[in-house]
Amino acid sequence: MQKVEICGVDTAGLPRLTAKENQELLVRIKDGDKTAREKFIVGNMRLVLSLMKRFRTKNQSSDDVFQAGCVGLIKAIDNFDLSVGVKFSTYAVPMILGEIKRFLRDGNSLRVSRSIRDTAYQVLKAREEIESRDEEATIEKIAEALQIAEREVVYALDAISDPVSIYEPVYNKAGDTLLLMDQLADEKNTDEIWTEHVALGEAMEKLGEREKKILFLRYYEGKTQTEISEEVGISQAQVSRLEKNALKNIKLSIS
Repeated sequence: MQKVEICGVDTAGLPRLTAKENQELLVRIKDGDKTAREKFIVGNMRLVLSLMKRFRTKNQSSDDVFQAGCVGLIKAIDNFDLSVGVKFSTYAVPMILGEIKRFLRDGNSLRVSRSIRDTAYQVLKAREEIESRDEEATIEKIAEALQIAEREVVYALDAISDPVSIYEPVYNKAGDTLLLMDQLADEKNTDEIWTEHVALGEAMEKLGEREKKILFLRYYEGKTQTEISEEVGISQAQVSRLEKNALKNIKLSIS
C-alpha cells in the first residue's frame, strides 16, 4: 500500500479536482464528453486510494484491489444522477467499497470441511421432506428430525450459503412464486417514519430561501459554516445563527 506506482499509475502525481471542476466535468460527461469522463476518472482515483487503506490486503496484490476500486468508481460515474443533489463522493464511496469487498470475498473463499458439508446435505434433505408435507421447515423442526443441536443446523447452512439476489425465488407452488424480498420487512419506511418525513418536508417549506440554502449546503453538501459564509456572502456568525434558528423552527413544527 506504500507503493507510489499502482497499475502503472503514478499516485503521487494524480491531479486534484475542485468541487466546481467535478461538477462541470459531470455535466459534460452526461452530455457524452469522453475526454471529460477520462479526466474525471483520473481526478477521482485518490478517492479509491483512500478507501483501499480500510482493507488489509497482504494476500492480495494492491494493483488488483486498486483495479477493483476503479471498477466501482466507473460504475458510480455511469449511474450518478446529477438531479439528486448529493456530492458525487457520497454516492461513489459505497460502490467503490462494494467492488473491493466483492473482489476480496471472491478471491478468498473459505474451504468448508467434509463433515460440515455432510451435515448441510442432511439439513437440506430434511428441510425438503418437511416442506413436502406443507409444513414450515423451521430450524427447530430440522434439528429435531436430525437429532442434532439447532446451532449445528444454522452453522451448516451458513457454511454453504452464497449471497443471493433479493429477487431469488424461495417458494414456487401452483404458479405462485414467492421471492426473497417478499419475506423482508422494511424497517426504514414504516408509516410513522413516512409521516415524520412528510412533516419535515412541510417544516422545511416554511423556512426562508436563505435558511433552506444554508441547511442544504451544511447537511447535504457537507460544507463548513466558513465555506457557507463565503458562498452566501454573510459572516460565519450569521450563518451559525441562521442555522440554529432554522433547526429550532423545524423542531417546533414537527413536535
